[in-house]
Amino acid sequence: MLMSADKLIMKVPKCSLPTLLNQFAYQMELGQAVEVIYPHHSKLSEKEKTSICYLSFPDSNSGCLGDTQFCFRFRQGSNRKSSLGCFLETTDRDAPPCLKREQGHYYGYVYFRQVRDKSLKRGYFQKSLVLISKLPYVTFFHSLLKIMAPEYFEKQEPCLEAACNDIDRWPTPHPGRILTLPIMGVVIKVRIPTCYDKPGTSQLVQSGQSDSQVSIVLPTIHEVDLFRCFYPVFFHIQMLWELVLLGEALVVMAPSPAESSDTVLALVSCISPLRYCSDFRPYFTIHDSEFKEYTTRTQAPPSVILGVTNPFFAKTLQHWPHIIRIGDMKQAGEMAKQMKVKKLKNLKTLDSKPGVYTAYKPYLNKDEEIIKQLQKGVQQKRPSPAQNAILRRYFLELTQSFIIPLERYVASLMPLQKSISPWKSPPQLRPFIQQDFMKTLEKAGPQLTSRLKGDWIGLYRNFLKSPNFDGWFRNRRREMTQKLEALHLEALCEEDLQQRVQMHSEVETVDLVLKLKDKLNQAEKEQLPVRPGTVAKLRAHIEAVILALPEDLQGILHKPSTP
Repeated sequence: MLMSADKLIMKVPKCSLPTLLNQFAYQMELGQAVEVIYPHHSKLSEKEKTSICYLSFPDSNSGCLGDTQFCFRFRQGSNRKSSLGCFLETTDRDAPPCLKREQGHYYGYVYFRQVRDKSLKRGYFQKSLVLISKLPYVTFFHSLLKIMAPEYFEKQEPCLEAACNDIDRWPTPHPGRILTLPIMGVVIKVRIPTCYDKPGTSQLVQSGQSDSQVSIVLPTIHEVDLFRCFYPVFFHIQMLWELVLLGEALVVMAPSPAESSDTVLALVSCISPLRYCSDFRPYFTIHDSEFKEYTTRTQAPPSVILGVTNPFFAKTLQHWPHIIRIGDMKQAGEMAKQMKVKKLKNLKTLDSKPGVYTAYKPYLNKDEEIIKQLQKGVQQKRPSPAQNAILRRYFLELTQSFIIPLERYVASLMPLQKSISPWKSPPQLRPFIQQDFMKTLEKAGPQLTSRLKGDWIGLYRNFLKSPNFDGWFRNRRREMTQKLEALHLEALCEEDLQQRVQMHSEVETVDLVLKLKDKLNQAEKEQLPVRPGTVAKLRAHIEAVILALPEDLQGILHKPSTP
């Protein structure tokens, strides 16, 4: 079955992109064993180590000769704080939803090499170099491994230590900034997108004349090639978008971890700029600690997208409602053979024909125009990046048409600014009422921006039950609540506090100062979206009020508050 591992080398940079470097090799006597950890204070639970060991190698049936790259995702141990994300609050604040760090999971980015070697017992050299991170920067980390792994396989640990030293000196991964990152004699230039970027536009890093030292300019830090990934199931892209949007249980059966992980990541990203809020596993094995949880027949399959390569899953997951069978992407068959959705009962083994096996009936009518456009591109041999851009724009416009009515309705739940009083608590958001939202769709629904016909109401009704809606609405509610707090803070700053304290007792004035300090702490801790200068103005107001009090009270109020 799976190959074994004999070494784990981990490195946590002090202030840069948070990564663990993991080195695995097959050793018959040891099996999965961890030998070395860098730095030594970094800790993984035994369960996490086991997960990493099994997920770092292809299943034996994959036959991945040569070099293979893929990624996996695994659950972080419970009741344990990650040592990887401690300095990423600012990164999270400005990052788009799909690029925020993972709270309960790690990503593993793998470079696996398998070559014939008669000097070894098994007749093969088999080793993986793995990066573990909280960040979903798949394109960046795969590019990084392409530089590091071949060199490491040749020169071993000293080379890896040198790479870690380079990474230690990298700047903090702040969205919006162009980062120049030296690594093992190579210089990578990249820009992390921000939540303020216009969706659908990629602010490419340009290579200027002063960049004589730059070796690689990455156009994206995280995007996969959607067209290449969806090509084997080309005619069903719109239905797959619906399944992902609704958080349906979905299995991708592929011949290798590379095709499995790329397809799962493509599915997750097809609803961008919405964040996919359910679980997803780009590469999942029978040794995974969640195997029983995800394969039980005693309850309905959970909301998760699994990428698998082991033929065993064709039998184990037969009861799942939606299964995508991916053939070899390098030898994709004719599109016409994949036009019909296949019946689940016809899926018996991993060798079954490529296609989508489901009884799902899409809510929206099929968009023939995008199919014809991409088909024409194939016939005319349009470059793959152009095909990818067309498909990415299509998914973006489809998702935006769907989400705009929700955004419009949620914005109407915001209290009017004139209802905000500086001397009362900020007003609450009005509740989301499904019936009220549905009524808005008649005049202000997706028909305003999308040419697609179909049962949009049914699609919304099911979306409102999904984890994706729950995650999206929680985020919007938090943003709007923070906006109310910011408006309340700004209203306070416009008040004449000196005049107000003259009308109240010392006890009431002290109480006011303490409340204002709490507001100030909240503004700084939560980075409330206040106008420039508001925090400084409030701090000055607080100081002026304190100075108007007797000296003994001034001394008490000037003491820093304990957390």
